[in-house]
Amino acid sequence: MTEFPGARLRALAVDDEAPALDELAYLLRRDDRVAVVHTASDATEALRVLRDTDVDVVFLDIRMPGLDGVELARVLARFARSPAVVFVTAHDDHAVDAFELGVVDYLLKPLRPDRLAESIRRVLAARMLPTHPAVAARREEDQVIPVELAGTTRMLPRSAVRWVEAQGDYARLHTADGSHLVRVPLSMLAERWADAGFVRIHRSYLVQLKLITELRLTGSGYVVVIDGRELPVSRRHTRDLKDKLIRAAKQPWTR
Repeated sequence: MTEFPGARLRALAVDDEAPALDELAYLLRRDDRVAVVHTASDATEALRVLRDTDVDVVFLDIRMPGLDGVELARVLARFARSPAVVFVTAHDDHAVDAFELGVVDYLLKPLRPDRLAESIRRVLAARMLPTHPAVAARREEDQVIPVELAGTTRMLPRSAVRWVEAQGDYARLHTADGSHLVRVPLSMLAERWADAGFVRIHRSYLVQLKLITELRLTGSGYVVVIDGRELPVSRRHTRDLKDKLIRAAKQPWTR
């Protein structure tokens, strides 16, 4: 039984390499949740299909001649009714682009059927947002960012991130069981995740406000404690952090 009974997708697969396009289309057609699969070998053909046909999701290669996948995704984002986008690529260096564009998933070639099946589930969940509040709440909790794990790109739920540490133009996401270095500046994460309860406490640190168990003054200034770890609070962020903690205490977070 599927998670979204009766829901079926109209998909468009785009890849300039015929064998890769054939494999992607074949795997999509095997999934009962996909009603129809259109194909295109480049961005121009893809736009022609999208002009003439209603499509729910575009499975999109990145490195293509002419308009590449990232550029096409930016075009699709400006559509009045933009389809969901899943990047399907042999390269793992477009995580920032995926994050900025809000793509639903990021698949690495060679494709694995189980990962493709998970992408289809994510697309269906995203499509249910306008009419299913329970699904909307779950998706809001489950916003994701691409990370590298054992040579494979995975989509890490934002809710799993405890705190974030700046490392140059990169950010290290700390979770309960490890950390992941991503090609995303801390400033971008601070802006995008502010509404999800993440707060800047220092030029080098972003934390989940609800996970702060202590704020105390030390000889070198204020620190917060998360998971038993002390993180510094800069003077410029101290007043704002105190205000946020007070407001959070009056309206408790759901843990």
